[in-house]
Amino acid sequence: MNLARTRRPASTARGVGLAVGATATAAGALALGRLVRRAADLRPAMGTVPAEFRSPVWYLLHRPYDPAPPRRGTLGERLAAGLARPGLGRPTTVPGTAGAAGAADVPVVVYDPPGRTAPSGALVWIHGGGMILGAAWVDHALCNRLATELGLLVVSVDYRLAPEHPFPAGPDDCYAALAWVHAHAQELGVDPGRVGVAGASAGGGLAATVAQMAHDRGLPLAFQGLVYPMLDDRTALRDDHGTRGAIAWTPEKNRDAWAWYLGHPVREDEARPYAAPARRADLAGLAPAWVGVGEADLFLDEDVDYARRLEAAGVPVELVTVPGMPHAADMVRGIRPAAAFRDSLVAAVGRGLAPRPS
Repeated sequence: MNLARTRRPASTARGVGLAVGATATAAGALALGRLVRRAADLRPAMGTVPAEFRSPVWYLLHRPYDPAPPRRGTLGERLAAGLARPGLGRPTTVPGTAGAAGAADVPVVVYDPPGRTAPSGALVWIHGGGMILGAAWVDHALCNRLATELGLLVVSVDYRLAPEHPFPAGPDDCYAALAWVHAHAQELGVDPGRVGVAGASAGGGLAATVAQMAHDRGLPLAFQGLVYPMLDDRTALRDDHGTRGAIAWTPEKNRDAWAWYLGHPVREDEARPYAAPARRADLAGLAPAWVGVGEADLFLDEDVDYARRLEAAGVPVELVTVPGMPHAADMVRGIRPAAAFRDSLVAAVGRGLAPRPS
């Protein structure tokens, strides 16, 4: 091959280099512009948050309100997923249940720590994201911690999301994971009397729903951990939130997410069982619960009300509220009160799934 014929003239090479540089500069300027707009959009809301909960990370996480359905598989999501995967975590699938949303296989990530003493407890973990966002990788660090620190088998569910897959797809997928753990308890090295379910935000709401489904279908459940759970669609009908929900999860996002999940705008009547766990009238007999929420969280009232109703129904409940804490603050590193909140969750899971006295 005559390499001289394939070599670009110097002027052409310089032109290509300038074009690439200009493109990179333009992309950088665009990204900077977006960050500046995000900061301007969020700054007034940050003024409502106590100083100990403020962090520059909020500006990176913030997304201005957009009424359009979420986009899937963005470059940012793919990069974040790749960075979040160190540690335990074996992806697999479990059979779906034959519910109203079909019986497709459900992707899960199984965390089985080395040296786990069998039979151990097991926890089905459900990620957040308003029923419309997120994936199992979001909670890799927490699932690693729960598995290794507590010696548990943890199964994190990658359930189907709305609006592409509205109710009851999400609850069906999460219940399928719980049913799979019970069906394979012996081979998994799990004590079926020490199986729990937990989740954060939308995942907390789904965990509450799965706890109700398990009770109604006779599946043993030792514990439910509800982390600032999304429980009541009727919160979207209120406008008396004050400064709650100023950052992270706002009333506008909550209203649209519920509408996409339910398949219709939120309304006073909703007759479908399990559509919103707070609508259930009879809470007697449900699994012991840990409920945690910040006092600056949009979900404060619905979460505290649900915890009190559980207690009134005779269900053992531990309720943790944190003054000034906004939604999902425990996912932002460096915020001490939020880190203590997460420590409280981990300790509650450990107690809820501890070996029972013989």
